[in-house]
Amino acid sequence: MRKTAFITGASSGIGKATAIALAKEGFQLVLCGRRETKLTELQEFLKHTPTHQLVFDVRDKNEVKKAIHSLPEEFQEIDVLINNAGNAHGLDTFQEGNLEDWDAMIDINVKGLLYVSKQIIPGMLEREGGHIINIGSTAGKEVYPKGNIYCASKHAVDAINQGMRIDLNGSGVKVGAINPGLVETEFSKVRFKDDEERANKVYQGFKALQAKDIAEIICFVVMRPHHVNIADLTVMCTAQASSTIVDKS
Repeated sequence: MRKTAFITGASSGIGKATAIALAKEGFQLVLCGRRETKLTELQEFLKHTPTHQLVFDVRDKNEVKKAIHSLPEEFQEIDVLINNAGNAHGLDTFQEGNLEDWDAMIDINVKGLLYVSKQIIPGMLEREGGHIINIGSTAGKEVYPKGNIYCASKHAVDAINQGMRIDLNGSGVKVGAINPGLVETEFSKVRFKDDEERANKVYQGFKALQAKDIAEIICFVVMRPHHVNIADLTVMCTAQASSTIVDKS
């Protein structure tokens, strides 16, 4: 019987790459995101894998509940939850920060993760098994200039990951986080509000992590025996030493 993985933010980047990687490992997939066209394209690419598409915004707790409760019976037992949906908006000093950007980062990166987890964890507890992987960031391990609220949101993910693991200890549910550094995805394009020139400069002069790199690590974590839990893993490209130190020579 195939295991079921539930992936938020599956329409692009790490989420999309993870869906492709887990499909190769024999998982069936619940693909979640806001861009229906992108999810449909991914479903068509994964035509030999059983998939189900859920289009919703993780910021809306009622929408999250309705979507998850609408799952067909064959997709209702979630074995692996990958809380991947998240983004950064703007790169401003605290005093110049945009309140809408702040709301978006807190609502998606923190509250969205909570809303989805809240709906899926009860089923895992009932079955006495499951695996939750929270996608954090090196921004959750340190604070860098003009990172303020984004870093705060990812520090919250770090704390939530630890809190989940403590509270679910003994339940049979594993909880862990993967914290990537610079990954070449749509992340910077979103952060710089579709300024492609500025976004592309972020990854110039060095080899950044690729979405596939993180997806392969997620697969490794998921495929460990039940008694092994990768609780907290930080991953950077070779050129990166910290959020602000990157060798671009």
